Amino acid sequence: MAGHSQFKNIMHRKGAQDVKRSKLFNKLAREITVAAKAGLPDPNHNPRLRAAIQAARVQNMPRDRIDRAIKQGTPGAGDDTNYDEVRYEGYGPGGVALIVEALTDNRNRTASEVRSAFSKHGGTLGETNSVSFMFNRIGLITYPASVADADTVLEAAIEAGADDVSSDEESHSIITGIDSLGEVRDALEAKFGAPEGAKLTWQPLNTVAPSEDAAQSLLKLLDVLDDSDDVQNVIGNFELSPELLEKLG
Repeated sequence: MAGHSQFKNIMHRKGAQDVKRSKLFNKLAREITVAAKAGLPDPNHNPRLRAAIQAARVQNMPRDRIDRAIKQGTPGAGDDTNYDEVRYEGYGPGGVALIVEALTDNRNRTASEVRSAFSKHGGTLGETNSVSFMFNRIGLITYPASVADADTVLEAAIEAGADDVSSDEESHSIITGIDSLGEVRDALEAKFGAPEGAKLTWQPLNTVAPSEDAAQSLLKLLDVLDDSDDVQNVIGNFELSPELLEKLG
């Protein structure tokens, strides 16, 4: 029975991982389609599409799935589904400020899902710009730590016009102005190859450390939001210690 139970547990975890991976691929494909529709379907002439494709490759998304997503966004060759870029803002448990970015073909459905997630997990959905003033809009380029040492990346980033660089054992994060993201990315790509990611995002001006109970509710809220097919990114101004994360599992 123990072996049988272990097999069932392994299959359950594998099934959950497959579902999560499928949802991730759906989100990546949607971004590729929207990027292709917003510009040319050629990544060499569409920086947003190039970044979306590279993000998909980092997650080992199959090439044929990427090609299908591009085709869906190609005028005259894809479908006529239109996705709107929507941003929601509010407060999560412990007073954590959250920004939720979504791509949706049904604003009412997505707004209802996001509002329900906030209300059920101790949060409050606010109006647009209700928390974004607590963040800076930035460009963020990421490379794995293995691409070069911290000093080499820092020097290259400064020469390319980046604003800041943060390096640790796993990665290099290069921060740029929103108008210089493409220029800095191209310069670094010529030196280090394609980055793992290059996108516009939000950087909190200050962070808050929620209590253990609030952090537990916050993580549940983030899980629910991430589970939504429409939600692409969730950014918050929280900071959780490694010890607390380990304790919460």
